[in-house]
Amino acid sequence: MNPRVYPSIYYSLFVAFGGFIFGIDTALISGTLEFIVADFNLNEFQLGNVVSAPALGVIFALGFMGWFCDQFGRKKALILIASCYLISAVFSALAQSYTQLFIARMLGGMAFTSLSIAAMYIGEIAPADRRGKLVSLNQILIVAGVAVAQLFNYLVVSIDSSNWNLPESLVVKSNEWRWMLGFEIIPAIIWLLLVSLVPESPRWLIGKNRLAKAKLALAKLVKKDQVEAELIKLVPLIHAETPKENLLTKIRVIVAPKYRLIILIGIAFACVQPLTGMNPILYFAPMIFDKAGVSTSTAYSHTLLIGIVGFFTTLWTVLYIEKFGRRFLVNLGLVMSILGLALCSWAFNEATYIVEADAINQLKMKYDELENINFSALSGVVFSNESQFLGALNEIDHGISSKQISKDFLNLATRVDVWLVLTGILIVVGAFHISIGPVMWVVFSEIVPTTHRAILIPLFALITSLMSYLMQKFFPWMLLNMGADGLFASYAVASLIGFMFLYKLLPETTGKTIEEIEQQLVDKKD
Repeated sequence: MNPRVYPSIYYSLFVAFGGFIFGIDTALISGTLEFIVADFNLNEFQLGNVVSAPALGVIFALGFMGWFCDQFGRKKALILIASCYLISAVFSALAQSYTQLFIARMLGGMAFTSLSIAAMYIGEIAPADRRGKLVSLNQILIVAGVAVAQLFNYLVVSIDSSNWNLPESLVVKSNEWRWMLGFEIIPAIIWLLLVSLVPESPRWLIGKNRLAKAKLALAKLVKKDQVEAELIKLVPLIHAETPKENLLTKIRVIVAPKYRLIILIGIAFACVQPLTGMNPILYFAPMIFDKAGVSTSTAYSHTLLIGIVGFFTTLWTVLYIEKFGRRFLVNLGLVMSILGLALCSWAFNEATYIVEADAINQLKMKYDELENINFSALSGVVFSNESQFLGALNEIDHGISSKQISKDFLNLATRVDVWLVLTGILIVVGAFHISIGPVMWVVFSEIVPTTHRAILIPLFALITSLMSYLMQKFFPWMLLNMGADGLFASYAVASLIGFMFLYKLLPETTGKTIEEIEQQLVDKKD
């Protein structure tokens, strides 16, 4: 198509704003973990369930949303998704139990399909020479949402509202996590209004033989004197691709030999992105910094820094993705990610744990139950890992220490190079946002033929969501049992394997039309 630039940009912005809410949801939950664990007395698996609930929700939603999007159109699908975000935000903030919070967050996860649907929609209305930048708006708004949410979280833990004469239920210091999750309500309302204004995808309308409506949709995207020419150009292209068979036959078509390379690239990308560990790092950032022995305020300020770095590296990618190309950025980002993860693993592996007598006395003054316990066998002893230290603590106090007491002991005892950990994490964050973060959705919108997008893009999103769900669910347990050094090492190995696969499989798609890319991949397979 030859769209007018401005309509393509602002309609893409309207749709991509769902990524902003996704980023907000992702970062807000990372700030709530300490408070939710305390309020609902969660164990490691329950905490993993609360964090991973949206990923579980999106797994259930992707199959339905692909069908819904194909049958009723991209616009109606986006309106449904925006409604899910709003309902989830309200009920999450009002949750009175672990179960209620889990269900509300799982409903919000169903709205995470906005990422794949937005990439699909933008890919269909954007011109070839701007498609990469416009699809990447999804990612830049995600990281903008992350940065805004992390700033809000930092403000919530820093604000003293005790003198504001608020009702007890609204006092920030006793309702931190409710304020954090409730913040999402505002952008959810805004997005619901925005997606109601966008036109339906002309490509989808043509595929459904609704040519009159397709003409009206094109009139909002191209100059009036170009509408008829664009329609004449697109109709034979779309109809040539449009199979008349049922869903089962469509599935048989897409697994035919000529599409196998496309499917292989999509599956490889969908697996590699979550296996780099970016989502667990983002969701559990304060917990990771807590492992490094920093204070709560420092952990939140470091987490805010992650959001800032993510935003500016994504902005750079959007500006230069057409110049450097998809393939180069993916390869560069994965190499950087491997180095950053290895650095984090090494930093935690070199950590030692020692608690001095003054620190023990400090904790005895804070917790009455420790007053009569003799910690002399622990004082001044150097331990090489966290498990040894906590085991020694457990033997001395016979397991009476609460999670909070053990956490305080660990924070005072940990000796790790925090700046090395922060540097490694920032390298990983920057690497993700110049490569597989935004580029994955760009590639999905480019390599999949128009008529198979409602099946294949949700399929790829389903795979990446399933992988993300498992990594988020088991992160607290893995951190407890593998240690931070082993966990980051496993992410580095997964990133290395992913780099080898994508280096071999991924072609360059920059500057080519969707039809040219399809022909290139089919020809390569043949």
